[in-house]
Amino acid sequence: MTWLSRINPTALALPAGILTLICLMIVPTPAVVLDVFFVLNIALSVAILMAAMNAEKPLDFSSFPSVLLFATLLRLALNVASTRVVLVNGHQGGAAAGHVIEAFGAFLIGGNFAVGLFVFMILMIINMVVVTKGAGRVSEVSARFTLDALPGKQMAIDADLAAGLLTADEAKARRREVSTEADFYGSMDGASKFVKGDAIAALLILGVNIIAGFCLGMISHGLSAGEAAEKYVTLAVGDALVAQVPALLLSIAAAVIVTRVSDSRDLTGQIGGQLASPGTWLPVAIILGAIGVIPAMPQTIFLPAAGLAFWLWRKLRERAARPEPAVVEAPPAADPGRIVLEDVSDHTLVTIELGYGLVQLVDDRRGSPLVARITGVRKQLSQAFGFVVPQFRVRDSLDISPNDYRILLGGVPLGGGTIRPDRILAIDAGEVRGDHKLAGEATVDPSFGCPALWIEPAARDHAIAEGFLTVDASTVIATQLNQLLGERPQALLGPDEVRAILDGVKDHSAGLVEAVYPQPLSLAALTRLLRALLEDGIPIGHPLPILSSLATAVQQTLDHDRLVELVRAELGGLIVGRICAPGERLPVLTLDAQLEAAIVQGLTDPATGQPVIEPDLARNIGEHVANLIAQRGPSAPPLALIVQPRARRALAALLKLRAPSCLVLSIAELPVSQPIEVVAVIGGPAPAPAPVQTAALPHPEILSEAESIAA
Repeated sequence: MTWLSRINPTALALPAGILTLICLMIVPTPAVVLDVFFVLNIALSVAILMAAMNAEKPLDFSSFPSVLLFATLLRLALNVASTRVVLVNGHQGGAAAGHVIEAFGAFLIGGNFAVGLFVFMILMIINMVVVTKGAGRVSEVSARFTLDALPGKQMAIDADLAAGLLTADEAKARRREVSTEADFYGSMDGASKFVKGDAIAALLILGVNIIAGFCLGMISHGLSAGEAAEKYVTLAVGDALVAQVPALLLSIAAAVIVTRVSDSRDLTGQIGGQLASPGTWLPVAIILGAIGVIPAMPQTIFLPAAGLAFWLWRKLRERAARPEPAVVEAPPAADPGRIVLEDVSDHTLVTIELGYGLVQLVDDRRGSPLVARITGVRKQLSQAFGFVVPQFRVRDSLDISPNDYRILLGGVPLGGGTIRPDRILAIDAGEVRGDHKLAGEATVDPSFGCPALWIEPAARDHAIAEGFLTVDASTVIATQLNQLLGERPQALLGPDEVRAILDGVKDHSAGLVEAVYPQPLSLAALTRLLRALLEDGIPIGHPLPILSSLATAVQQTLDHDRLVELVRAELGGLIVGRICAPGERLPVLTLDAQLEAAIVQGLTDPATGQPVIEPDLARNIGEHVANLIAQRGPSAPPLALIVQPRARRALAALLKLRAPSCLVLSIAELPVSQPIEVVAVIGGPAPAPAPVQTAALPHPEILSEAESIAA
């Protein structure tokens, strides 16, 4: 029992089948068993044909050459067995060779062996000349082209593997598939010869049966020539037809498998899908209708056929006009214990958080007014900065009050406020009359700190008449967002934005980009430098002059601070042009020589190497510059403070807080051809041509003390 349990029944099926075929050829077979094998042969042929038609690609039926071989051997074995039965028992009548041969000889050909001979010859011509010859030619050509393309396919797999497009396992599977395809078409080229040889063998076996039947019937059994022909030839033709029908089915299967084109559908779906075009059947209906109206033609056949083709055209056109049904896949059930990165991380740089009372501002049913305002702010900032500002995110938050909002940059709150979504904010920008009669809830404008009132929408016209500036709730948020982000362009510029700028320039000036990036400056270094320019108020909307200046500067140094100063010196005309029209005098401020020397030669920050200005001195300089700007009035041109290059950054940081409208330039950044007008000398006497009286620092003793300390 032990060794029997180790035997695999599946492995014994094929040897048992071959042994059965040999027994059919050698051992005499009863007519009943022969009928069973004839039916089995027909069923097997139909099954092979269906498998060939349902395969999506030829390799899906890669065992077809071997199956074709065994099916051919089965049919030949049945021919030998049936020949033995026909020649031995044919004198007894039609039932002596089995009911299957009798049915084919009597029913299909009406008992007339002459008709049977002609039918058999026609099937032979169809099988050999049309199907088998065509399939053999296709197999031969497919095998030749497949073998010729084998080296190229192997090289393509190796290239994809080297490029990282395929893994080692995927490349191994692809190589195995290519090798199997070459073996398959090579085997099909030889297997097609089985079908052709089988057809020739069937013809020879028929001839042997007819000649031997005549001889045996007249010599051994004393039959006349007519009786021998009636019995033996009828049985021989029936036997040939029984064998020829499965042979024709296998020939068709071989032709189907070698003429298939790889597709995601079976052969029926492929043909049906490609013949289902409405434009195919309208010409058919017209041509059949035209033939049907000819008097000599049978109108009862052609005209209904034309009507059927026209009906098919209409149905196919209606089906093509119908929209494809939307396939809605049910979302997978959420796992309450699963936490994904999106649940705990915010991948946007700028976030606007709204209390639940302000969610109506982003409601699609109300037009999403806040979303439209924020989109406009993003577009405006992008145009001002010179790069595409990253997208903003609006979300609700339960951490803040219902009518509050908060603006965050990188998770850090920049500002916020409290608004009334159903009211209008009337802002007093300085033009409102003191005795106005407008009533509302007093508040402060979150963007500029101006006094304001929350009023009803119906009182908007009254507020405008009183001199108020009126805005809705979404505009309040958008205005503060624009103000806060407009002061921090450098915080919105990242490596992705810089790469987009470089890609845009590369389309027109590839050499200029290659002179800077990726060597000698990396993407991170270039991002840092452009951020420094933005922090100094220089937009990067025109990257060509900036990159040109940078390409020249990197020839001298790669130090970040030095590169910024060199690029600013090259862009001096652009910087000055932002506050002074061409041909006009630039109003400038200067520092007293001793004061400037004290700043330059004084204490320095060990981390950055920049000068450190003593706090009292810094406060006095800032107040003095602010007083000068206030004396000139809001309509006067902006002032520029001209200092030594080493002191520019420290003074720019100082005045950015106390006098942001004053531009700080180093002497190297001032264009040579730019006319100037010295308005005041800070820390010294006023120059003679100055139109505005120069004021000394409010506390000169502090300056002297600071100079001595710095020295």
